[in-house]
Amino acid sequence: MKRESLIMQWIAHIFLGLFALSCILPFVLLIASSIADEAVILESGYSFIPKTLSFEAYEYLWKMNESILRAYGITVFITVFGTLASLVFTMLLAYPLSRRDMPFRNALAFIIFFTLLFNGGLVPTYLVYVELFHIKNTIWSLLIPGIFMNGFYVLLMRTFFQNSIEPGLLEAARIDGAGEWRVVFSVVLPLSTPILATVGLFQAVRYWNDWMNGLIFLTNTKLYSIQVLLNKTLQDIQVLRSTTLYGAETAYAELPGESIRMAIAVVGILPMLIAFPFSQKYLKKGIALGGIKG
Repeated sequence: MKRESLIMQWIAHIFLGLFALSCILPFVLLIASSIADEAVILESGYSFIPKTLSFEAYEYLWKMNESILRAYGITVFITVFGTLASLVFTMLLAYPLSRRDMPFRNALAFIIFFTLLFNGGLVPTYLVYVELFHIKNTIWSLLIPGIFMNGFYVLLMRTFFQNSIEPGLLEAARIDGAGEWRVVFSVVLPLSTPILATVGLFQAVRYWNDWMNGLIFLTNTKLYSIQVLLNKTLQDIQVLRSTTLYGAETAYAELPGESIRMAIAVVGILPMLIAFPFSQKYLKKGIALGGIKG
């Protein structure tokens, strides 16, 4: 029995090791390709070990250091503020939905579920945000569309509140004289750290990677987030490399193409890769330690 258990452990370790390797290798290839010479990539393709090193792609991005730093600042602000705000709105809707004594609870839950199946489309969304909220060419265009709750996260958080928080704990707090807000902040939130960390991580990644809102609502380049800026930079390089006006193809043909794609991806994703491991500890906290008060 011990021998079989040891074999199963080795199989599990090998399987998990291969799985981890399959997750790490794409990032290694991404970084290696970003410092590879453009001509080598076009001739031999991507490689884990570049034959010729070249930092031309990063040098090109370094020339935009002022724009990139400003875009990073905007991205960090909207990621932090937007994540916190969206968590507040999501929790304030999810918690009442988890209460069985809430009037019209099922009807409201159906409306939220309905938004997962259907949406108004791009044109009505644009008109609502521009004509009603007047967010075009403002920092709010990167914040408000994400702050308004994602229905999936609302239902996910509601299910957690229903299944993980004992009604007896809430009732005991009320017997001790706690009001509804005191119950939420003193009982519900301390026990909800896992779901708050999970939804918060999803929202943070969503804000950090968002480029669509900037593409739709922004024309002021000073308000570009890092993803919008890098996406526009890549488009500009592609246009310059493909132009054939006035012999410009000779001047712009030497611009990095494939390598700068990889460098842009590294610049865009590296901060999240660094921050992600530190967020894991919060996913392990918040487990209910108390019991039902007798």
